[in-house]
Amino acid sequence: MDFEKQSAAMSPQEEPQADLHRLPSLERGYSINNNPNPQLFVVQESGPPPPRAQQTQQQATGHARDGKSEEPGGEEDTVGTDADAEYGSRPRTLLGEETYPEGGLAAWLVVFGCWCGLFAAAGIMNSIATFQTYVAIHQLSGHDEGTIGWIFSVYTFLVFFCGIYIGPIFDKYGPRWLVLVGGIGLVLGIMLTSICTEYWHFLLAFGFLSGISTSLLFTPCFTAVGHFFRARRGMATGLASTGGGFGGVVFPLMLQSLFDRVGWAWALRSLGFLCMVLVVLCNCFIRRRLPAAAGASAHPDFRIFWDRAFFFTTLGVFLLELGLFIPLAYVSSYSLAQGFGEHFAFGVVLPVLNAASIFGRALPGYWADKIGPFNSNMLSVALTIVACLAVWLPAGATVAGVLVFAILFGFATGNNISITPVCVGRLCHTQHYGRYYATCYTIVSVATLIGIPIAGNIVAATPGGRYWGLIVFTGLTQALSLLSFMVAKGVSVGWKPWVIF
Repeated sequence: MDFEKQSAAMSPQEEPQADLHRLPSLERGYSINNNPNPQLFVVQESGPPPPRAQQTQQQATGHARDGKSEEPGGEEDTVGTDADAEYGSRPRTLLGEETYPEGGLAAWLVVFGCWCGLFAAAGIMNSIATFQTYVAIHQLSGHDEGTIGWIFSVYTFLVFFCGIYIGPIFDKYGPRWLVLVGGIGLVLGIMLTSICTEYWHFLLAFGFLSGISTSLLFTPCFTAVGHFFRARRGMATGLASTGGGFGGVVFPLMLQSLFDRVGWAWALRSLGFLCMVLVVLCNCFIRRRLPAAAGASAHPDFRIFWDRAFFFTTLGVFLLELGLFIPLAYVSSYSLAQGFGEHFAFGVVLPVLNAASIFGRALPGYWADKIGPFNSNMLSVALTIVACLAVWLPAGATVAGVLVFAILFGFATGNNISITPVCVGRLCHTQHYGRYYATCYTIVSVATLIGIPIAGNIVAATPGGRYWGLIVFTGLTQALSLLSFMVAKGVSVGWKPWVIF
């Protein structure tokens, strides 16, 4: 049944769906995951699409066999040849009758493997406030917060920036060697951090080595899920990403307890051994299902930014991540500055924030499959604005205010972390998911590089070292992010807010 017949048959009670033919990506020959006909799961990506009438006729007659679209007269479709000649060879995906398991033992084992990988990788990322605050008090007490922040900014920058090649390599070769090398590097980076004493030691061991290694785990763990789920991708990705939330709860509590008992060195070594078990499980279960697209390259392709929807989506994620890591890095030091004590700063507020993010990753993933990932993401970004400007700013001087902020911000950003990859996947095909995801987050990596040092300098420039400027800056980044996501949806499917997209 073609798209027009499906639309006519839709009952009045159903929510309006996005008019996917309006997506700019489709106009330029870039395919999208949610094709109106689920059996036609890929189209040729090398040039402009055939005229609408020809597309409709091909879909209705089903003349797409073995990668060749046939006209009634028997001639092969050669769409894209001129574009290839002008721009060079580009990856091609062919029409086929691809379906997604949407569950089953193999699919859920992949989700479990990704959960283990993100428990280690994203768990470390969600615990950077613990690392930063501890070294600022002990090993690096002679350095200001802005300087120390560069260690953790370089780490988060490399987590996303290295994906520019990791995503295309995943699309072409799969996740096995990426996860293996990333797991070894992550464990080694943590072990080396345990013996660091100087600034440049931390920068090399944690900033560079752990950052690159985390990237080798991060990108495959998000994109592999998309090979097994389409209709339920939001829920499956959300469940996999809860691993990072659990890591963000377990790791700070574990480190806080071990710091007092065995000291910094053995606390981090214990963390390294736990991560070793997790990455071994990840490598055992993670895999891809779909083969690489014909002619796929391991090199990035920034021409996809000509797609306005993808451009504004990337801008929205950039602004989102610019503010997201600031509370993660400074909520503990903020709590100490308010006089709440080390136990609250290390053992309460950060675990509460990350525990809330577990629910924020799992529940909205289910909602995203119902109302659309863009709609779910925009609602969560709006909640982060409320958390920063309506709770943290006026009530942050109280324990109750900080805890309410941690719960709201953790829940909202948990959804953002798990659903933004699904938003990116909405604009491309599964065989190119790694490329699109990695290209988006390569740009976003710049935000993670500059966000924490900017926040540290804002605190330093505020009279008395107060944090109100940091809070306002975080809230404004989230407001601009919401606007960018609204524009991305608008240029894709129109400006009606109730359209599912």
